Amino acid sequence: MGIKGKNKVAPEDEQNLTEKEKFGKPVKYDPTFKGPIANRGCTDVICCILFLVCIVGMGGVGFIAFTTGDPWTLVYPTDSRGQICGVSEAVQDKPMLFFFDFLKCASYDTLLEFKCNTPQVCMSACPNKTYSPYKDLFFGAVAPALLNFDDFICDYDFDPATEYATGDYQGLDGLFLMMEDDRCASYYLPSSPLADRCVPSFLVDALSNVGDVFTTNDSFIYTANGDNITGSNAEELFSNAVNLFLELQTLVQVLYEDLVASWHMVLIGLGIGMLLSFIWIVVMRWLAGVIVWGSLIGLFAALGFGVYYCWIQYSALEGVAGADSDFEFSSNLLSYLRLQKTWMAFGITLLVVLSLLVLITLCLCNRIRVAISLIKEASRCVGGMISTLFWPILPFLLQMLVITVWVFIAVFLATSHTAKYTVVDAESDFPLANGTVCDEANFTSYYGEMNFTARCQFQSYEVEQYVLYLQIYNLFMFFWLMNFCVALGQMTLAGAFASYYWAFSKPQDIPAFPLLKSFYRSIRYHLGSLAFGSLIIAIIQIIRVMLEYVENKLKGKDNMVVKFVIKCLKCCFWCLEKFMRFINKNAYILIAIYGDNFCTSAQNAFFLLMRNIVRVAVVNKITDYLIFLGELCVTAIVGAASFFFFTNQITFVGEYVTVPQLNYYWFPIILICVGTFAIAISFFSVYDMAVDTLFLCFLEDLERHDGSAEKPYYMSKDLMGIVGKKNKKEVPDD
Repeated sequence: MGIKGKNKVAPEDEQNLTEKEKFGKPVKYDPTFKGPIANRGCTDVICCILFLVCIVGMGGVGFIAFTTGDPWTLVYPTDSRGQICGVSEAVQDKPMLFFFDFLKCASYDTLLEFKCNTPQVCMSACPNKTYSPYKDLFFGAVAPALLNFDDFICDYDFDPATEYATGDYQGLDGLFLMMEDDRCASYYLPSSPLADRCVPSFLVDALSNVGDVFTTNDSFIYTANGDNITGSNAEELFSNAVNLFLELQTLVQVLYEDLVASWHMVLIGLGIGMLLSFIWIVVMRWLAGVIVWGSLIGLFAALGFGVYYCWIQYSALEGVAGADSDFEFSSNLLSYLRLQKTWMAFGITLLVVLSLLVLITLCLCNRIRVAISLIKEASRCVGGMISTLFWPILPFLLQMLVITVWVFIAVFLATSHTAKYTVVDAESDFPLANGTVCDEANFTSYYGEMNFTARCQFQSYEVEQYVLYLQIYNLFMFFWLMNFCVALGQMTLAGAFASYYWAFSKPQDIPAFPLLKSFYRSIRYHLGSLAFGSLIIAIIQIIRVMLEYVENKLKGKDNMVVKFVIKCLKCCFWCLEKFMRFINKNAYILIAIYGDNFCTSAQNAFFLLMRNIVRVAVVNKITDYLIFLGELCVTAIVGAASFFFFTNQITFVGEYVTVPQLNYYWFPIILICVGTFAIAISFFSVYDMAVDTLFLCFLEDLERHDGSAEKPYYMSKDLMGIVGKKNKKEVPDD
């Protein structure tokens, strides 16, 4: 479409030099430059040292967390005294936690937190029968010798037989008080362990039901509050727990069965997604132009049809009573569609949008062709360096390592705590009110002479203030290290793709093992620059977390001005993070090529992009569109194929592969779609990096060379034809 010859120069290349120098001077020709510079030195050494020191500091935080934390408190249950069942010395042989009154736990909040306001003791095994001491109260009134205290489940230091005979709970009234004071459980049912907690079996055991628990002799089962539990009302009393446990257990069990039956097909689906992603990238050299121009033509056609449809609707309402009325507010939105002015407004709006898009496309036509050509070149580049498609595996493994270390330290820090005890069941005349912090070790000795129902019960674990600061530091290092892994991946790919572009004769001049060499240069010389760029992103991210924390603390407050300021700051820092990620990415490209420090490379990259701002906008948007379309298409194709396969709608496949029988066929389909989308993102991130690297190299190629025999262009012939350039050594087309 361009005009060949000396006069065929794109308008953007005829800008005034003074205007260009507002954003730095164009790159000058260097006869020694043949691609990524091999002779380079270490950059941003101070930041590298700071990065290593901070990593050592993270190790110190991990040591403190390891020596003071106790993650078993998050895994194993804790009794009312703060002892970890099966772990603490006093209860090492008692791994199960028993609740005196499970009804107080039968709510979603307490079940999910595994905490409830009832005494809890560790036991060697869960009870396997239905029992209520209130039944023995009747026998005790008739014949005290018939009392079976061995069946009582009581607090550790409470002996019901001794207390009944000689202690503070003598006689029949004393037996009642044992239950009312929560010294002993008022009832218990056959229970099964669930996460080391004793839970009524009919809630968690598929082979057990309410009828197995209650018999005609169990009408004496009462809670300490006086509620009678029978076979007819048990499910109603335990309704919340029944619904939660049974639904959760059934769902997890069914999904697990589906996963076991279909895991091999899930892996095959993910493999197909990986293959399709690779094929899509390879064929992009032929499809890029078709997709872009086809999408634009389709958009124009849709807008044009919209204008035509609005005109048809406007004409159809001609002469209809009330159709020419003015707009009036109405809650019935369909009433607006009966007005001619509505369709006129729609039509004019669509016509204006269509006209603007057509004008913009005509003005940017040449730049769109450049973008398409770069995308095709990136496809050739990635296809010629297949190893780059698998490069994201290394940064991914590094990120998994960072996540593991961060979680390890965070969990140990979260459990660097002390047990907090509070007063519960205190009467109005008791010296300490309910909820008051108490000393569990000395509580009985202080108030033992009083006849009281109050107890000093374990409430929760509390952490020291310094632990919060260590958690913030750990989170900051998590952000820094995660962004460092991303930066390392980007710089390594940039060096490899730059080696491809600056090879004059492809593929003969492409150096051997460009990916490994680029990785070596990044690690050997530019750890400091990688740390510098990732540090900037980490600081922005930690500020955003703090803003989220402040906003969460302001919930329920009426200070609208502060809320508005917080939301504005969140928006600003979100935009700042996006901008800095863009700058960092392009800075890493120039670092990979020239070996300069981060600030110099970021400045040069920014000025280079600003000197070609229109091209940047067009290339970025078209690339983003094609990559998103590719990710969407690959995921949709694999997802649709999975749906037809698991629903037995692909009959010929069933002759070779057995379709598993599933309870929920959507489960493996969702797993395949999510996994395929993640794989597509990984593959297309490499493609995106290739486009960005080749684009910067293309811009420098235009500034550095003029097509003469001494300064030939390195770009492809397709690109030279689009921008009106040619090498003088090139043989003219016939």
